[in-house]
Amino acid sequence: MMPDLSLSVQYAVDCPELSRSRIRRWMQRTIDMAVERIHPEDRFTALSATLRIVDTEEGQSLNLSYRERDYATNVLTFEYGQDEDGVVSGDIVLCLPVLEREAQEQQKPFLHHAAHLVVHGCLHSLGYDHLEEDEAKDMEALETAILASFHIPNPYEER
Repeated sequence: MMPDLSLSVQYAVDCPELSRSRIRRWMQRTIDMAVERIHPEDRFTALSATLRIVDTEEGQSLNLSYRERDYATNVLTFEYGQDEDGVVSGDIVLCLPVLEREAQEQQKPFLHHAAHLVVHGCLHSLGYDHLEEDEAKDMEALETAILASFHIPNPYEER
């Protein structure tokens, strides 16, 4: 049985391109593809997540408060782990102005970059990380596969 997704999307800034249904589709696919690759003892029953889309000021404030870095970053993920019922929970924060700027600088379609950041944040909430080189390779390979399922090019390839 595939894990369920309980998702709340909060808009601190207006962004009609990132509809709840689009974000839900990206996150559900991430869950579905991630669960195929994890060990049976690491299985989870559901992901309960909030994804909040913020402006630069809120993004910078959160990054400073929680990571001691005084700038707005593209995506922040707060992973809360798994409860006794197997529900994994986390919060994902997307900073819209940073997302837009990066997409333009990297000459990527806005929705492709947004999908990548949502997938990346979702994987973090599921416990994936990229601090070690082998972890980074695994996470990037999974991100690339998930994005490819949406016909989005590999975000890690140089253009």
